[in-house]
Amino acid sequence: MSVKYHVIQRGNPLDQAAPKKFFASFSSNGEITLKRLSERIAQISTVSRTDTLAVLTALLEVVPQELTEGQTVRLGDLGSFSINISSEGSDTADKVTAANIRGAKVVFRPGKELKDAMKTIQYEKEAE
Repeated sequence: MSVKYHVIQRGNPLDQAAPKKFFASFSSNGEITLKRLSERIAQISTVSRTDTLAVLTALLEVVPQELTEGQTVRLGDLGSFSINISSEGSDTADKVTAANIRGAKVVFRPGKELKDAMKTIQYEKEAE
């Protein structure tokens, strides 16, 4: 199976006068729910759908807890989740406080197996 894309036209945000260019943009083929994911896992393992769903549901509870405690959450070869913060700059290090922090976001870093899988993707242009 292939990943579909469509074509979009974009301007250069740094140079509004520059001519617009065309780019490939990912087209989602839908989404898979947690329930369906647990069914797929159960089909290829010896674990029931109910048990798989219970584990995945628990994972959804534990990962945010660990991230908010400052942990990096590594999910084997799939990759890892961690927190990244953005802050306003200060002239000196001693002026940097928690008040400088504008917010946090979750960062996912794919593992080797996932990176390798991305190298094998076949692409197909959507019909217009």
